[in-house]
Amino acid sequence: MIPSAALPRRLLLALPLLPWLANAALAEPPTPVGLWHTVDDRTSKPRGTVRIEQQDGLLTGRIVSTIDPADAAHTCEDCPGDRKGQPIIGLQIIRNMRPNGDHWDGGTILDPETGKTYHCTMALHDNGHRLVVRGYIGISLFGRSQSWLRTPP
Repeated sequence: MIPSAALPRRLLLALPLLPWLANAALAEPPTPVGLWHTVDDRTSKPRGTVRIEQQDGLLTGRIVSTIDPADAAHTCEDCPGDRKGQPIIGLQIIRNMRPNGDHWDGGTILDPETGKTYHCTMALHDNGHRLVVRGYIGISLFGRSQSWLRTPP
């Protein structure tokens, strides 16, 4: 049993921790918003950097850099609609991703090499340091996943 005189002293020692504990309890869970190094799922080599942003509650993503300097001069000639002929740098490849529990879905991802658009899901792993991005046709079972790595701030 704790002596009654010791209890107030222990509470006084714990008081400075209360704001930190409250902030930790109220902290928002991590989101994919930020910069991501993309990694090719076939070669496991770095490809470039994508910036994911939130607009009106939806996530979008744009290519901000590529590893191959020649890619920076290319345009997306095979892309559909408003992205046709757009430069690769600045090209919006992720659109309309919505939060859904512990992942994001409901949007699309564009493969700028082929101009094809796929349904997309995204989920954070490794305490928000790795983003698994899955593009698929029809159902998620028929698709490919890439692991992107968060760029340190």
